[in-house]
Amino acid sequence: MSIYVSGSLAFDRIMTFPGSFQDHILMDKLHMINVSFMVDGMDERRGGCAGNIAYSLALLGEKPTIVAAAGRDFGPYAIVLENMGLPLEGIRRAEEIFTALCYITTDLNSNQITGFYPGAMSLPADYSFPAIDADKDIAIISPGNVEDMRRLPGFYREKGVPYIFDPGQQLPVLTGNDLLAAIEGSFACITNDYELNMICKATGKSEDELVGRTLWLVTTLGADGALVRGADGTETRIPSVPPRQVLDPTGAGDAHRAGLLKGLLHGLAMPEAAKLGSVSASFCLEKMGTQEHEYSPEVFRQRYEAVFGPLPEGILA
Repeated sequence: MSIYVSGSLAFDRIMTFPGSFQDHILMDKLHMINVSFMVDGMDERRGGCAGNIAYSLALLGEKPTIVAAAGRDFGPYAIVLENMGLPLEGIRRAEEIFTALCYITTDLNSNQITGFYPGAMSLPADYSFPAIDADKDIAIISPGNVEDMRRLPGFYREKGVPYIFDPGQQLPVLTGNDLLAAIEGSFACITNDYELNMICKATGKSEDELVGRTLWLVTTLGADGALVRGADGTETRIPSVPPRQVLDPTGAGDAHRAGLLKGLLHGLAMPEAAKLGSVSASFCLEKMGTQEHEYSPEVFRQRYEAVFGPLPEGILA
């Protein structure tokens, strides 16, 4: 069984603003906005959607193949991935360019303003998938190189591999036709509620119409958990799992995807797999950065069972 995770690899520079953005933005002057936020902290961390998802999958005992591109400064990041037992053959290394770099500023209300330099992410991953197996494998297309995001849905459909489409931060550069082509025939489309509204606007389709093009429409709702809607008309609310503390919301969505993929790979139905996603996300919230959280299988089990009851057999070693 293999998991293919395509998307971005990046270094995140995470900054905290000790106030609220809305107190410093004049709504009637948005056409000429000129704002500077003095931050009181900055950390540089490993990040990128593909890296974040793969990291949390590794914590859950999986060894996904990362399908992405990285630059000449990727060496220290690669060492960490290797030490976690993650394969690197799906990562294109471009020595003539830097790895993508993300600047994230978070205010006291967990609102975020992000600036992103694509760097090596501007290059397609160019991976040949030599060992792909439609009967055992699953894939997720997360925000990353746009060419990959346009190409991979058709590739996975042709190979018969179920895939999850997660457009996220790349929604502004994907056309309505791009989105419909990717969602059509997917196993699932996963977004937060704001992103789902953006998809509906770009495609001219309602949420109900989108459900008809994919087997599952999963909408994450932050502290309100997630809504899982199936093409068969089912609708399930999945509660969030309380973290011990909330230090940084960055990467929680990627951790959620990892838990969900873990459940699907082991045969759980989407609503049950989404419960693993909620647990996985809760650990990420407790640390600054997207790949700083850690837990043992037993700690994960305890947190799952405190909210959802007994964990299905065979999920964790």
